[in-house]
Amino acid sequence: MELRHLQHFVAVAEDQHFTRAAERLLVSQSGLSASIRALERELQTPLFVRTTRRVTLTPAGRALLGEAERILAQVRSAHEAVAAVQGVLRGMLALGSEQCIAGVHVAGLLAAFRRQHPDVEICLRQAGSGALAEEVAAGRLDLAFAVRTAQEDTDQLRVVPLADEPLTVLCHPDHRLARAGAAVTPEDLGGEVFVDFHPDWGPRRTTDAAFAAAGVRRAVALEVNDVHSLLDLVDENLGVAVVPRHFRHKRPSLTALPVKGTAETVYETVALLPPEQATSPAARALMALLEKEGETGGVATPQEGAHPS
Repeated sequence: MELRHLQHFVAVAEDQHFTRAAERLLVSQSGLSASIRALERELQTPLFVRTTRRVTLTPAGRALLGEAERILAQVRSAHEAVAAVQGVLRGMLALGSEQCIAGVHVAGLLAAFRRQHPDVEICLRQAGSGALAEEVAAGRLDLAFAVRTAQEDTDQLRVVPLADEPLTVLCHPDHRLARAGAAVTPEDLGGEVFVDFHPDWGPRRTTDAAFAAAGVRRAVALEVNDVHSLLDLVDENLGVAVVPRHFRHKRPSLTALPVKGTAETVYETVALLPPEQATSPAARALMALLEKEGETGGVATPQEGAHPS
């Protein structure tokens, strides 16, 4: 089994199309098809179901995909490690992040990283914390900034705490809770219409867990996938949102109330990384820069509310 066979297999699996994958890899379609056939012969099983419009993975193909991605990530890490020993950091930094993560100003951190390591290509993906954890564990991302959910350190994932903050309710100034102006409990919110993120997002998972622990049923009527849509809906008095505290600075016109009665539940920002021996030199350099910037009060760890995006 050759590495190029695995590279070709992963490209076809991602694009679900031989022509698009061949164009991306800069190889001929016939050469790509021959490479996949050679891999299927070696494994003695079909890897794709081919139709005239697209290709999909067989069960064997799905089983191979995760392993192939891990192998290619390890090979890339090996090349980058040798380059790092030679004093040059190059290659790619594949980073994932939730939106508006606390304790890390991602754009500022990446700008500082690029100034220090201009030969490293940066790729950024935004997604929910659950998906990001899976991507790091599978080797598709070098690291990710997320909200801690249920995952703990495993053989394939390290969780490094970065910051935490309490739960806060955001509501319209005309809302009954805003007029009362007092801290609220999950029981106080039992009958409210909620605005929240999709279930894969870390803040949604944390809030759901807090309400479940309090024995309060919470139905999310308005589900969004970005922070500003959430704030817009609350600003129109269409519902309330339970969010990390720093969100209150993004829309000062809204009323922010502390949440009590949720024990020690907090939104905890973490860095998700592979095991120490599998962490790429680029990911190590980014984490070192994050730690340095945090110590000096630099752009990587701004004060709450300093970055409204």
